[in-house]
Amino acid sequence: MMKDKILLESLGQMKRTHNCSQLTAKDKGKEVALMGWVQRRRDHGGLIFVDLRDREGITQVVFNPEYNKAVHDKAHAIRNEFVLAVRGNVRPRPEGMTNSKLKTGEIEVMASELRILNLSRTTPFVLEDDTQVSDNIALRYRYLDMRRPALQRNLAIRHQAAAAIRSYLNGLGFLDIETPFLTKSTPEGARDYLVPSRVNPGQFYALPQSPQIFKQLLMLAGFDRYYQIVRCFRDEDLRADRQPEFTQIDLEMSFVTENDVIKVTEGMMASIFKKALGTKIKRPFKRLTHEEATGRFGLDKPDLRFGLELKDVSDIVGASEFEAFADVVKSGGLAKAVNAKGCIGFSRKEIDELTEFVAIYKAKGLAWIKVRPDAWQSPIAKFFTDSQKQALKVRLDMEPGDLVFSIADQPGVVNEALGRLRSRLAKKLNLIDQGRYDFVWVTEFPLVEYDEDEKRHVAVHHPFTAPIEELMGLLTHDPIAVRSRSYDLVLNGIEIGGGSIRNHQRAVQEKVFEALDIDRDTYEKKFGFLLEALDFGAPPHGGIAIGFDRVVMLLAKQSSIRDVIAFPKTQKAACLLTGAPCEASVAQLEELSLKLRTLK
Repeated sequence: MMKDKILLESLGQMKRTHNCSQLTAKDKGKEVALMGWVQRRRDHGGLIFVDLRDREGITQVVFNPEYNKAVHDKAHAIRNEFVLAVRGNVRPRPEGMTNSKLKTGEIEVMASELRILNLSRTTPFVLEDDTQVSDNIALRYRYLDMRRPALQRNLAIRHQAAAAIRSYLNGLGFLDIETPFLTKSTPEGARDYLVPSRVNPGQFYALPQSPQIFKQLLMLAGFDRYYQIVRCFRDEDLRADRQPEFTQIDLEMSFVTENDVIKVTEGMMASIFKKALGTKIKRPFKRLTHEEATGRFGLDKPDLRFGLELKDVSDIVGASEFEAFADVVKSGGLAKAVNAKGCIGFSRKEIDELTEFVAIYKAKGLAWIKVRPDAWQSPIAKFFTDSQKQALKVRLDMEPGDLVFSIADQPGVVNEALGRLRSRLAKKLNLIDQGRYDFVWVTEFPLVEYDEDEKRHVAVHHPFTAPIEELMGLLTHDPIAVRSRSYDLVLNGIEIGGGSIRNHQRAVQEKVFEALDIDRDTYEKKFGFLLEALDFGAPPHGGIAIGFDRVVMLLAKQSSIRDVIAFPKTQKAACLLTGAPCEASVAQLEELSLKLRTLK
Protein backbone atom coordinates (compact mmCIF):
# COMPACT_ATOMS: atom_id res chain seq x y z
CA MET A 1 0.00 0.00 0.00
CA MET A 2 2.71 2.46 0.98
CA LYS A 3 4.87 1.38 -1.95
CA ASP A 4 2.21 2.65 -4.35
CA LYS A 5 2.73 6.16 -3.01
CA ILE A 6 6.48 6.21 -2.43
CA LEU A 7 8.99 5.26 -5.09
CA LEU A 8 11.69 3.16 -3.46
CA GLU A 9 15.25 3.70 -4.63
CA SER A 10 18.52 1.78 -4.73
CA LEU A 11 21.86 2.85 -3.34
CA GLY A 12 23.25 3.27 -6.84
CA GLN A 13 26.74 4.72 -6.59
CA MET A 14 26.25 6.22 -3.13
CA LYS A 15 28.74 4.80 -0.58
CA ARG A 16 28.44 5.18 3.16
CA THR A 17 31.32 7.32 4.42
CA HIS A 18 30.57 7.52 8.14
CA ASN A 19 28.63 5.76 10.89
CA CYS A 20 26.00 7.76 12.73
CA SER A 21 28.17 8.29 15.79
CA GLN A 22 31.46 9.32 14.20
CA LEU A 23 30.88 12.97 13.35
CA THR A 24 32.15 15.79 15.54
CA ALA A 25 32.61 19.54 15.27
CA LYS A 26 35.98 18.84 13.61
CA ASP A 27 34.07 17.50 10.59
CA LYS A 28 32.47 20.91 9.91
CA GLY A 29 32.11 21.48 6.15
CA LYS A 30 32.65 17.83 5.16
CA GLU A 31 30.33 16.13 2.71
CA VAL A 32 29.25 12.81 4.21
CA ALA A 33 26.95 9.91 3.33
CA LEU A 34 25.01 8.27 6.16
CA MET A 35 22.72 5.23 6.06
CA GLY A 36 20.37 3.81 8.65
CA TRP A 37 16.91 3.82 10.17
CA VAL A 38 14.71 6.74 11.17
CA GLN A 39 14.57 6.90 14.95
CA ARG A 40 12.15 9.84 14.84
CA ARG A 41 10.99 12.57 12.46
CA ARG A 42 10.01 16.11 13.49
CA ASP A 43 8.32 18.57 11.12
CA HIS A 44 8.78 22.18 12.30
CA GLY A 45 6.86 23.76 9.47
CA GLY A 46 9.65 24.86 7.22
CA LEU A 47 12.37 22.48 8.48
CA ILE A 48 12.18 18.70 8.83
CA PHE A 49 14.50 17.02 11.33
CA VAL A 50 15.29 13.30 11.20
CA ASP A 51 17.30 11.37 13.80
CA LEU A 52 19.09 8.78 11.70
CA ARG A 53 20.22 5.67 13.60
CA ASP A 54 22.61 2.82 12.94
CA ARG A 55 24.18 0.40 15.45
CA GLU A 56 26.83 2.96 16.37
CA GLY A 57 24.50 5.81 17.32
CA ILE A 58 22.37 8.71 16.03
CA THR A 59 22.99 11.78 13.87
CA GLN A 60 20.48 14.58 13.31
CA VAL A 61 19.75 15.26 9.62
CA VAL A 62 18.10 18.53 8.55
CA PHE A 63 15.95 18.96 5.43
CA ASN A 64 15.71 22.66 4.55
CA PRO A 65 13.56 23.84 1.58
CA GLU A 66 15.87 26.84 1.10
CA TYR A 67 18.90 24.55 0.83
CA ASN A 68 17.36 21.88 -1.42
CA LYS A 69 13.61 22.03 -2.08
CA ALA A 70 13.36 18.73 -3.99
CA VAL A 71 14.99 16.80 -1.15
CA HIS A 72 12.84 18.64 1.39
CA ASP A 73 9.67 17.72 -0.51
CA LYS A 74 10.71 14.06 -0.58
CA ALA A 75 11.39 14.14 3.20
CA HIS A 76 7.68 14.71 3.87
CA ALA A 77 7.17 10.98 3.15
CA ILE A 78 9.62 9.84 5.84
CA ARG A 79 8.24 7.92 8.84
CA ASN A 80 9.83 6.11 11.80
CA GLU A 81 11.95 3.06 10.91
CA PHE A 82 12.15 3.89 7.20
CA VAL A 83 15.56 2.92 5.81
CA LEU A 84 17.39 5.93 4.34
CA ALA A 85 20.59 6.91 2.59
CA VAL A 86 21.45 10.60 3.03
CA ARG A 87 24.21 12.76 1.60
CA GLY A 88 24.90 16.19 3.03
CA ASN A 89 27.26 18.66 4.66
CA VAL A 90 28.25 18.68 8.32
CA ARG A 91 27.63 21.90 10.18
CA PRO A 92 27.56 22.96 13.85
CA ARG A 93 24.13 23.07 15.43
CA PRO A 94 22.76 26.57 16.04
CA GLU A 95 23.69 28.17 19.36
CA GLY A 96 21.65 26.76 22.23
CA MET A 97 20.55 23.71 20.19
CA THR A 98 23.31 21.25 21.10
CA ASN A 99 22.32 17.91 22.65
CA SER A 100 24.75 16.72 25.33
CA LYS A 101 23.05 13.29 25.45
CA LEU A 102 24.27 12.43 21.95
CA LYS A 103 27.87 11.80 20.88
CA THR A 104 27.02 13.82 17.76
CA GLY A 105 25.08 16.43 19.70
CA GLU A 106 27.24 19.36 18.55
CA ILE A 107 26.64 18.86 14.82
CA GLU A 108 23.96 18.11 12.24
CA VAL A 109 23.96 17.15 8.57
CA MET A 110 22.25 19.44 6.05
CA ALA A 111 20.76 17.04 3.47
CA SER A 112 21.53 17.52 -0.21
CA GLU A 113 20.44 14.04 -1.36
CA LEU A 114 17.92 11.56 0.02
CA ARG A 115 17.20 8.00 -1.03
CA ILE A 116 14.36 6.07 0.59
CA LEU A 117 15.65 2.50 0.50
CA ASN A 118 12.73 0.84 2.24
CA LEU A 119 9.54 1.53 4.17
CA SER A 120 8.36 0.27 7.53
CA ARG A 121 4.99 -0.59 8.94
CA THR A 122 4.20 0.91 12.33
CA THR A 123 6.23 -1.16 14.78
CA PRO A 124 4.39 -3.08 17.54
CA PHE A 125 6.33 -1.13 20.18
CA VAL A 126 8.54 1.95 20.32
CA LEU A 127 12.17 1.04 19.66
CA GLU A 128 13.73 2.93 22.56
CA ASP A 129 15.48 1.70 25.68
CA ASP A 130 12.88 2.92 28.17
CA THR A 131 10.00 1.20 26.36
CA GLN A 132 7.88 -1.14 28.48
CA VAL A 133 6.91 -4.14 26.37
CA SER A 134 5.88 -7.68 27.31
CA ASP A 135 8.47 -10.43 26.89
CA ASN A 136 6.24 -12.34 24.50
CA ILE A 137 5.89 -9.37 22.15
CA ALA A 138 9.58 -8.49 22.38
CA LEU A 139 10.61 -12.08 21.57
CA ARG A 140 8.03 -12.38 18.80
CA TYR A 141 9.63 -9.36 17.12
CA ARG A 142 13.16 -9.95 18.35
CA TYR A 143 14.72 -8.45 15.20
CA LEU A 144 12.99 -5.17 16.10
CA ASP A 145 13.80 -5.47 19.80
CA MET A 146 17.47 -5.78 18.89
CA ARG A 147 17.40 -2.41 17.14
CA ARG A 148 17.21 -0.81 20.58
CA PRO A 149 20.58 0.68 21.66
CA ALA A 150 20.72 -1.27 24.93
CA LEU A 151 20.50 -4.68 23.26
CA GLN A 152 22.94 -3.64 20.57
CA ARG A 153 25.34 -2.55 23.31
CA ASN A 154 24.91 -5.92 25.08
CA LEU A 155 25.74 -7.88 21.96
CA ALA A 156 28.72 -5.63 21.25
CA ILE A 157 30.00 -6.41 24.77
CA ARG A 158 29.51 -10.11 24.02
CA HIS A 159 31.62 -9.76 20.86
CA GLN A 160 34.36 -7.87 22.71
CA ALA A 161 34.44 -10.49 25.47
CA ALA A 162 34.74 -13.33 22.93
CA ALA A 163 37.52 -11.49 21.10
CA ALA A 164 39.40 -11.00 24.39
CA ILE A 165 39.12 -14.70 25.23
CA ARG A 166 40.48 -15.83 21.89
CA SER A 167 43.32 -13.33 21.95
CA TYR A 168 44.33 -14.23 25.52
CA LEU A 169 44.21 -18.03 25.12
CA ASN A 170 45.83 -17.97 21.68
CA GLY A 171 48.66 -16.00 23.24
CA LEU A 172 49.19 -18.76 25.80
CA GLY A 173 49.48 -21.46 23.16
CA PHE A 174 45.95 -22.91 23.45
CA LEU A 175 44.43 -24.51 20.35
CA ASP A 176 40.79 -23.84 19.41
CA ILE A 177 39.47 -27.32 18.53
CA GLU A 178 35.85 -28.17 17.71
CA THR A 179 34.11 -31.19 19.24
CA PRO A 180 30.99 -33.02 17.98
CA PHE A 181 27.41 -31.85 18.45
CA LEU A 182 25.99 -35.28 17.62
CA THR A 183 27.23 -37.57 20.36
CA LYS A 184 26.20 -40.29 22.80
CA SER A 185 23.70 -39.89 25.63
CA THR A 186 25.32 -40.47 29.01
CA PRO A 187 23.92 -40.74 32.54
CA GLU A 188 24.27 -38.01 35.19
CA GLY A 189 23.50 -34.32 34.80
CA ALA A 190 20.44 -32.78 33.20
CA ARG A 191 18.26 -34.38 30.52
CA ASP A 192 19.78 -34.72 27.07
CA TYR A 193 18.21 -33.47 23.87
CA LEU A 194 17.90 -36.56 21.68
CA VAL A 195 18.24 -36.54 17.88
CA PRO A 196 16.86 -39.54 15.94
CA SER A 197 19.17 -41.10 13.36
CA ARG A 198 17.64 -41.67 9.92
CA VAL A 199 20.41 -43.99 8.74
CA ASN A 200 20.37 -45.98 11.99
CA PRO A 201 16.63 -46.55 12.61
CA GLY A 202 15.61 -46.66 16.25
CA GLN A 203 18.88 -45.13 17.44
CA PHE A 204 19.54 -41.63 18.73
CA TYR A 205 22.30 -39.09 19.10
CA ALA A 206 22.38 -36.69 22.04
CA LEU A 207 23.30 -33.01 21.85
CA PRO A 208 26.20 -32.39 24.27
CA GLN A 209 25.56 -30.86 27.68
CA SER A 210 29.26 -30.01 27.56
CA PRO A 211 32.32 -31.25 25.64
CA GLN A 212 33.59 -32.87 28.87
CA ILE A 213 34.58 -36.30 27.56
CA PHE A 214 35.88 -35.01 24.24
CA LYS A 215 38.15 -32.43 25.85
CA GLN A 216 39.58 -35.15 28.08
CA LEU A 217 40.16 -37.29 25.00
CA LEU A 218 42.00 -34.34 23.42
CA MET A 219 44.37 -34.36 26.40
CA LEU A 220 44.89 -38.10 25.86
CA ALA A 221 45.62 -37.30 22.21
CA GLY A 222 48.46 -34.99 23.21
CA PHE A 223 46.87 -31.56 22.66
CA ASP A 224 47.95 -30.21 26.01
CA ARG A 225 46.13 -26.85 25.78
CA TYR A 226 42.63 -26.82 24.26
CA TYR A 227 39.79 -24.33 24.29
CA GLN A 228 36.44 -23.65 22.64
CA ILE A 229 33.71 -21.06 22.89
CA VAL A 230 31.13 -23.76 22.44
CA ARG A 231 27.37 -24.25 22.26
CA CYS A 232 25.90 -26.70 24.78
CA PHE A 233 22.39 -28.11 25.25
CA ARG A 234 20.33 -29.15 28.27
CA ASP A 235 16.68 -30.15 28.34
CA GLU A 236 15.93 -28.69 31.76
CA ASP A 237 13.46 -26.35 33.42
CA LEU A 238 14.41 -22.78 32.64
CA ARG A 239 14.83 -19.56 34.63
CA ALA A 240 16.54 -16.20 34.21
CA ASP A 241 20.07 -17.61 33.97
CA ARG A 242 19.24 -20.75 31.97
CA GLN A 243 18.51 -21.48 28.32
CA PRO A 244 18.12 -24.82 26.53
CA GLU A 245 21.09 -23.85 24.35
CA PHE A 246 23.86 -21.85 25.92
CA THR A 247 27.51 -20.97 25.39
CA GLN A 248 30.46 -21.82 27.57
CA ILE A 249 34.16 -21.05 27.52
CA ASP A 250 35.67 -24.51 27.67
CA LEU A 251 39.34 -25.18 28.32
CA GLU A 252 41.52 -28.11 29.34
CA MET A 253 45.22 -28.44 30.14
CA SER A 254 47.62 -31.35 30.68
CA PHE A 255 50.28 -31.74 33.36
CA VAL A 256 48.68 -29.13 35.62
CA THR A 257 47.46 -28.65 39.18
CA GLU A 258 44.45 -26.68 40.40
CA ASN A 259 46.62 -23.57 40.77
CA ASP A 260 47.65 -23.68 37.10
CA VAL A 261 44.05 -23.75 35.86
CA ILE A 262 43.05 -21.04 38.33
CA LYS A 263 45.91 -18.75 37.27
CA VAL A 264 45.02 -19.05 33.56
CA THR A 265 41.34 -18.45 34.29
CA GLU A 266 42.02 -15.35 36.38
CA GLY A 267 44.15 -13.91 33.59
CA MET A 268 41.38 -14.64 31.09
CA MET A 269 38.75 -12.91 33.24
CA ALA A 270 41.03 -9.89 33.68
CA SER A 271 41.45 -9.73 29.90
CA ILE A 272 37.68 -9.93 29.33
CA PHE A 273 36.92 -7.10 31.76
CA LYS A 274 39.70 -4.93 30.38
CA LYS A 275 38.61 -5.39 26.76
CA ALA A 276 34.83 -5.21 27.25
CA LEU A 277 34.56 -2.58 30.00
CA GLY A 278 37.98 -0.99 30.34
CA THR A 279 37.91 -2.22 33.95
CA LYS A 280 40.93 -3.56 35.82
CA ILE A 281 40.08 -6.36 38.23
CA LYS A 282 42.19 -7.25 41.24
CA ARG A 283 44.12 -10.51 41.24
CA PRO A 284 44.58 -13.05 42.71
CA PHE A 285 40.93 -13.74 43.49
CA LYS A 286 39.85 -14.70 46.99
CA ARG A 287 39.57 -18.42 47.80
CA LEU A 288 37.27 -20.28 50.17
CA THR A 289 36.89 -24.00 50.66
CA HIS A 290 33.37 -25.32 50.17
CA GLU A 291 33.16 -25.94 53.92
CA GLU A 292 34.19 -22.35 54.72
CA ALA A 293 31.86 -20.84 52.11
CA THR A 294 28.78 -22.68 53.36
CA GLY A 295 29.85 -22.18 56.97
CA ARG A 296 30.20 -18.39 56.72
CA PHE A 297 27.70 -17.54 54.00
CA GLY A 298 25.33 -20.52 53.79
CA LEU A 299 25.75 -20.98 50.03
CA ASP A 300 28.50 -22.41 47.84
CA LYS A 301 28.23 -19.32 45.63
CA PRO A 302 28.62 -16.51 48.17
CA ASP A 303 28.24 -12.82 47.39
CA LEU A 304 31.15 -11.11 49.15
CA ARG A 305 30.09 -7.54 48.43
CA PHE A 306 28.50 -7.26 51.88
CA GLY A 307 28.82 -8.74 55.37
CA LEU A 308 25.94 -10.43 57.23
CA GLU A 309 28.00 -13.54 57.87
CA LEU A 310 26.33 -16.56 59.46
CA LYS A 311 27.45 -17.73 62.89
CA ASP A 312 27.13 -21.23 64.31
CA VAL A 313 25.34 -21.03 67.67
CA SER A 314 24.63 -24.76 68.08
CA ASP A 315 26.68 -25.08 71.27
CA ILE A 316 24.83 -22.23 72.97
CA VAL A 317 21.22 -22.97 71.96
CA GLY A 318 21.82 -26.71 72.34
CA ALA A 319 22.34 -26.16 76.06
CA SER A 320 19.33 -23.83 76.43
CA GLU A 321 15.74 -24.59 77.40
CA PHE A 322 14.56 -23.62 73.91
CA GLU A 323 13.57 -27.20 73.11
CA ALA A 324 12.67 -26.59 69.45
CA PHE A 325 16.32 -25.73 68.78
CA ALA A 326 18.00 -27.80 71.50
CA ASP A 327 16.37 -31.04 70.31
CA VAL A 328 17.53 -30.40 66.73
CA VAL A 329 21.12 -29.87 67.89
CA LYS A 330 21.07 -32.97 70.11
CA SER A 331 19.89 -35.07 67.17
CA GLY A 332 22.83 -33.97 65.02
CA GLY A 333 21.34 -30.84 63.48
CA LEU A 334 22.70 -27.33 63.30
CA ALA A 335 21.69 -23.89 64.58
CA LYS A 336 22.95 -20.71 62.96
CA ALA A 337 22.13 -17.02 63.20
CA VAL A 338 22.65 -13.82 61.25
CA ASN A 339 22.69 -10.34 62.78
CA ALA A 340 20.86 -7.68 60.74
CA LYS A 341 22.63 -4.68 62.28
CA GLY A 342 20.37 -1.73 63.10
CA CYS A 343 17.18 -3.42 61.86
CA ILE A 344 15.21 -3.34 65.08
CA GLY A 345 12.60 -1.25 63.26
CA PHE A 346 11.39 -4.20 61.14
CA SER A 347 7.66 -4.63 61.63
CA ARG A 348 6.03 -7.92 62.57
CA LYS A 349 4.63 -8.07 59.03
CA GLU A 350 8.14 -7.79 57.56
CA ILE A 351 9.40 -10.53 59.89
CA ASP A 352 6.45 -12.77 58.93
CA GLU A 353 7.26 -12.21 55.23
CA LEU A 354 10.86 -13.30 55.86
CA THR A 355 9.59 -16.36 57.74
CA GLU A 356 7.50 -17.28 54.68
CA PHE A 357 10.55 -16.68 52.50
CA VAL A 358 12.82 -19.15 54.36
CA ALA A 359 10.01 -21.71 54.28
CA ILE A 360 10.59 -21.89 50.50
CA TYR A 361 13.93 -23.48 51.39
CA LYS A 362 12.32 -25.99 53.81
CA ALA A 363 13.00 -24.08 57.03
CA LYS A 364 10.29 -24.92 59.57
CA GLY A 365 10.52 -21.55 61.28
CA LEU A 366 12.56 -18.40 61.83
CA ALA A 367 13.42 -17.33 65.35
CA TRP A 368 14.10 -13.63 65.90
CA ILE A 369 15.46 -11.35 68.58
CA LYS A 370 15.20 -7.55 68.72
CA VAL A 371 17.99 -6.14 70.86
CA ARG A 372 16.71 -3.26 72.97
CA PRO A 373 18.96 -1.26 75.36
CA ASP A 374 17.39 -2.84 78.43
CA ALA A 375 16.34 -6.32 77.27
CA TRP A 376 15.65 -8.69 74.37
CA GLN A 377 12.28 -8.48 72.67
CA SER A 378 11.61 -12.00 71.43
CA PRO A 379 9.25 -14.95 71.94
CA ILE A 380 12.31 -17.09 72.74
CA ALA A 381 14.06 -14.76 75.21
CA LYS A 382 12.66 -16.56 78.27
CA PHE A 383 14.41 -19.80 77.32
CA PHE A 384 17.94 -18.43 77.73
CA THR A 385 19.93 -17.81 80.90
CA ASP A 386 21.86 -14.60 81.41
CA SER A 387 25.13 -16.39 80.68
CA GLN A 388 23.72 -17.87 77.45
CA LYS A 389 22.48 -14.43 76.41
CA GLN A 390 25.94 -13.02 77.06
CA ALA A 391 27.50 -15.81 74.99
CA LEU A 392 25.14 -15.07 72.09
CA LYS A 393 25.84 -11.35 72.44
CA VAL A 394 29.58 -11.94 72.04
CA ARG A 395 29.24 -14.56 69.26
CA LEU A 396 26.87 -12.43 67.19
CA ASP A 397 28.20 -8.96 68.07
CA MET A 398 24.70 -8.03 69.30
CA GLU A 399 24.16 -4.35 70.08
CA PRO A 400 21.07 -2.27 70.86
CA GLY A 401 19.16 -1.71 67.63
CA ASP A 402 20.07 -5.08 66.07
CA LEU A 403 17.70 -7.78 64.82
CA VAL A 404 18.95 -11.38 64.93
CA PHE A 405 17.46 -14.22 62.88
CA SER A 406 18.13 -17.88 63.62
CA ILE A 407 17.23 -21.29 62.20
CA ALA A 408 17.82 -24.81 63.54
CA ASP A 409 17.48 -27.81 61.27
CA GLN A 410 19.58 -30.23 59.23
CA PRO A 411 22.80 -28.52 58.01
CA GLY A 412 21.72 -28.35 54.38
CA VAL A 413 18.41 -26.67 55.24
CA VAL A 414 19.99 -24.21 57.69
CA ASN A 415 22.74 -23.13 55.30
CA GLU A 416 20.47 -22.79 52.26
CA ALA A 417 17.67 -20.94 54.07
CA LEU A 418 19.92 -18.53 56.00
CA GLY A 419 22.17 -18.02 52.97
CA ARG A 420 19.15 -16.99 50.90
CA LEU A 421 17.89 -14.83 53.75
CA ARG A 422 21.29 -13.14 53.91
CA SER A 423 21.02 -12.14 50.25
CA ARG A 424 17.42 -11.02 50.69
CA LEU A 425 18.36 -8.79 53.62
CA ALA A 426 21.28 -7.26 51.69
CA LYS A 427 18.95 -6.24 48.86
CA LYS A 428 16.30 -4.96 51.26
CA LEU A 429 18.88 -2.90 53.17
CA ASN A 430 20.71 -1.64 50.03
CA LEU A 431 24.01 -3.11 51.22
CA ILE A 432 25.20 -4.19 47.75
CA ASP A 433 27.60 -2.00 45.79
CA GLN A 434 26.28 -2.54 42.25
CA GLY A 435 29.45 -1.14 40.70
CA ARG A 436 31.69 -3.70 42.37
CA TYR A 437 32.95 -6.99 40.90
CA ASP A 438 33.85 -9.47 43.62
CA PHE A 439 35.33 -12.78 42.46
CA VAL A 440 35.87 -15.77 44.73
CA TRP A 441 36.99 -19.34 44.13
CA VAL A 442 35.14 -22.05 46.05
CA THR A 443 37.29 -25.18 46.27
CA GLU A 444 37.24 -28.75 47.58
CA PHE A 445 33.57 -29.54 47.02
CA PRO A 446 32.30 -32.91 48.27
CA LEU A 447 32.90 -35.52 45.58
CA VAL A 448 29.39 -36.99 45.91
CA GLU A 449 26.09 -36.29 47.65
CA TYR A 450 23.10 -38.48 48.39
CA ASP A 451 20.05 -37.94 46.19
CA GLU A 452 16.86 -38.73 48.10
CA ASP A 453 14.80 -38.99 44.92
CA GLU A 454 17.14 -41.45 43.17
CA LYS A 455 18.13 -43.17 46.43
CA ARG A 456 21.80 -43.21 45.48
CA HIS A 457 24.94 -41.11 45.46
CA VAL A 458 25.35 -38.61 42.62
CA ALA A 459 28.32 -36.51 41.56
CA VAL A 460 28.40 -32.96 42.90
CA HIS A 461 30.29 -31.78 39.80
CA HIS A 462 30.53 -34.67 37.33
CA PRO A 463 31.70 -38.30 37.48
CA PHE A 464 35.16 -37.53 36.08
CA THR A 465 36.24 -35.25 38.96
CA ALA A 466 39.28 -36.48 40.88
CA PRO A 467 39.06 -37.03 44.63
CA ILE A 468 41.67 -35.55 46.95
CA GLU A 469 44.33 -38.23 47.01
CA GLU A 470 44.62 -38.52 50.80
CA LEU A 471 40.87 -39.24 51.05
CA MET A 472 40.76 -41.96 48.37
CA GLY A 473 40.53 -44.69 51.03
CA LEU A 474 37.08 -43.42 52.09
CA LEU A 475 35.52 -43.98 48.66
CA THR A 476 34.39 -47.54 49.41
CA HIS A 477 32.77 -47.02 52.84
CA ASP A 478 32.21 -43.26 53.38
CA PRO A 479 32.05 -41.48 49.99
CA ILE A 480 30.15 -38.49 51.45
CA ALA A 481 33.30 -37.59 53.42
CA VAL A 482 35.48 -37.46 50.30
CA ARG A 483 36.32 -34.00 49.01
CA SER A 484 37.27 -33.41 45.40
CA ARG A 485 39.91 -31.50 43.46
CA SER A 486 37.25 -29.12 42.19
CA TYR A 487 36.87 -25.37 41.99
CA ASP A 488 33.97 -23.07 41.14
CA LEU A 489 34.37 -19.43 40.15
CA VAL A 490 31.74 -17.13 41.66
CA LEU A 491 31.15 -13.48 40.76
CA ASN A 492 28.82 -11.32 42.85
CA GLY A 493 26.99 -14.36 44.20
CA ILE A 494 26.52 -16.00 40.78
CA GLU A 495 28.39 -19.16 39.82
CA ILE A 496 29.97 -18.38 36.47
CA GLY A 497 32.09 -21.47 36.05
CA GLY A 498 33.38 -24.68 37.48
CA GLY A 499 36.12 -27.18 36.86
CA SER A 500 38.35 -29.81 38.37
CA ILE A 501 41.39 -31.98 38.03
CA ARG A 502 40.19 -35.15 36.28
CA ASN A 503 40.70 -38.84 36.94
CA HIS A 504 43.46 -39.87 34.55
CA GLN A 505 43.93 -43.43 35.86
CA ARG A 506 41.38 -46.13 35.02
CA ALA A 507 41.42 -47.69 38.50
CA VAL A 508 40.55 -44.38 40.16
CA GLN A 509 37.79 -43.63 37.64
CA GLU A 510 36.25 -47.05 38.25
CA LYS A 511 36.28 -46.49 42.02
CA VAL A 512 34.45 -43.18 41.50
CA PHE A 513 31.83 -44.90 39.33
CA GLU A 514 31.35 -47.50 42.07
CA ALA A 515 30.97 -44.75 44.71
CA LEU A 516 28.23 -43.30 42.48
CA ASP A 517 26.42 -46.67 42.57
CA ILE A 518 26.98 -47.14 38.82
CA ASP A 519 27.48 -50.84 38.16
CA ARG A 520 30.22 -52.17 35.92
CA ASP A 521 27.92 -53.12 33.06
CA THR A 522 26.44 -49.60 32.98
CA TYR A 523 29.70 -47.69 33.08
CA GLU A 524 31.34 -50.00 30.57
CA LYS A 525 28.39 -49.51 28.21
CA LYS A 526 28.27 -45.73 28.63
CA PHE A 527 31.93 -44.87 29.19
CA GLY A 528 33.87 -47.90 28.01
CA PHE A 529 35.59 -45.91 25.25
CA LEU A 530 36.88 -43.40 27.82
CA LEU A 531 38.10 -46.10 30.20
CA GLU A 532 39.88 -47.81 27.33
CA ALA A 533 41.51 -44.50 26.39
CA LEU A 534 42.78 -44.07 29.96
CA ASP A 535 44.75 -47.30 29.50
CA PHE A 536 46.85 -45.72 26.74
CA GLY A 537 49.03 -43.35 28.76
CA ALA A 538 46.57 -40.65 29.82
CA PRO A 539 48.38 -37.59 31.24
CA PRO A 540 47.26 -35.80 34.43
CA HIS A 541 44.88 -33.07 33.27
CA GLY A 542 42.26 -30.58 34.39
CA GLY A 543 40.20 -27.71 33.14
CA ILE A 544 37.22 -25.47 33.60
CA ALA A 545 34.01 -24.40 31.86
CA ILE A 546 32.88 -20.79 32.23
CA GLY A 547 29.26 -19.81 31.50
CA PHE A 548 29.88 -17.21 28.80
CA ASP A 549 26.27 -15.98 28.78
CA ARG A 550 26.39 -15.36 32.53
CA VAL A 551 29.68 -13.50 32.29
CA VAL A 552 28.30 -11.22 29.58
CA MET A 553 25.10 -10.73 31.60
CA LEU A 554 27.18 -9.44 34.52
CA LEU A 555 29.39 -7.30 32.26
CA ALA A 556 26.28 -5.68 30.77
CA LYS A 557 24.60 -5.36 34.21
CA GLN A 558 21.54 -7.33 33.12
CA SER A 559 19.39 -9.63 35.25
CA SER A 560 18.76 -12.31 32.60
CA ILE A 561 20.99 -14.03 30.06
CA ARG A 562 18.18 -13.57 27.52
CA ASP A 563 19.24 -9.92 27.30
CA VAL A 564 22.71 -10.89 26.03
CA ILE A 565 21.66 -13.63 23.57
CA ALA A 566 20.57 -12.61 20.08
CA PHE A 567 17.70 -15.08 19.70
CA PRO A 568 16.78 -16.58 23.09
CA LYS A 569 14.04 -19.05 23.96
CA THR A 570 11.15 -18.54 26.40
CA GLN A 571 10.86 -20.33 29.75
CA LYS A 572 9.05 -23.09 27.87
CA ALA A 573 12.02 -23.47 25.52
CA ALA A 574 10.08 -21.98 22.61
CA CYS A 575 11.23 -19.52 19.93
CA LEU A 576 8.31 -17.13 19.45
CA LEU A 577 9.98 -15.61 16.39
CA THR A 578 10.25 -18.76 14.28
CA GLY A 579 7.60 -20.88 15.98
CA ALA A 580 10.02 -23.61 17.09
CA PRO A 581 9.49 -26.27 18.24
CA CYS A 582 6.86 -27.34 15.73
CA GLU A 583 5.19 -30.51 14.49
CA ALA A 584 6.97 -32.75 12.01
CA SER A 585 5.25 -34.10 8.93
CA VAL A 586 4.23 -37.74 8.71
CA ALA A 587 6.79 -38.19 5.91
CA GLN A 588 9.60 -36.84 8.13
CA LEU A 589 8.61 -39.13 10.99
CA GLU A 590 8.48 -42.15 8.71
CA GLU A 591 11.98 -41.37 7.40
CA LEU A 592 13.17 -41.41 11.00
CA SER A 593 11.27 -44.62 11.81
CA LEU A 594 9.22 -42.73 14.39
CA LYS A 595 5.55 -42.83 15.19
CA LEU A 596 3.74 -40.40 17.50
CA ARG A 597 1.69 -41.83 20.33
CA THR A 598 -1.57 -39.98 20.97
CA LEU A 599 -1.64 -38.64 24.52
CA LYS A 600 -4.94 -38.95 26.36
